[in-house]
Amino acid sequence: MNLSKLPKEKLNRLILVILATLIAIAGLYFGLIRRQNENLVRLAQQKAAAAKKLQVIREAIHRADQIKAQLDEAKTALTGAESDIASGDLYAWVIDWLRQYKAPYKVEIPQFSQLGAPADVNLLPRFPYKQTTLTVAGTAHYHDLGRFLADLENQFPHVRLLNLSLDVNAVSTSVETETLSFKLDIVTLAKPNPS
Repeated sequence: MNLSKLPKEKLNRLILVILATLIAIAGLYFGLIRRQNENLVRLAQQKAAAAKKLQVIREAIHRADQIKAQLDEAKTALTGAESDIASGDLYAWVIDWLRQYKAPYKVEIPQFSQLGAPADVNLLPRFPYKQTTLTVAGTAHYHDLGRFLADLENQFPHVRLLNLSLDVNAVSTSVETETLSFKLDIVTLAKPNPS
């Protein structure tokens, strides 16, 4: 088709039709097709995220037995760690525990204060246990007292000894030289009462 032979009026109409068609195509592309492509990209991203999440869930399902075994081990370890944490009648528990523990040591502890009320642990926030304090006083040979205190803190990680004060024993006889009078606070964890 030879455009130069067309009359000017028809040529103008043809150009207008071509321009209108191009504008219509551009409008369709920017109005509909581009928006649909953006939706397709967004849906593809969502699909990829969902597939990744599904893979994580499948892996967890495949490892369910292993996860259950780890949970059981953790529960057993926690139960073992909690076995020597004060519970029930706290005063009786702490006194009995301390008397049983000091039996092999040559340490005399005749004085026990009243047990402090269980309070929140002030070292860690939102800690699931409470802490309680008992002040004790007694006498011992300085070597025995040192071993007793070191072993107590090393064997019981839930117990802390605070405010230790030592004095030369004024009632020391010639047979028992080098004895000390001591006073200290024993701070121990306590299981909270179930509500």
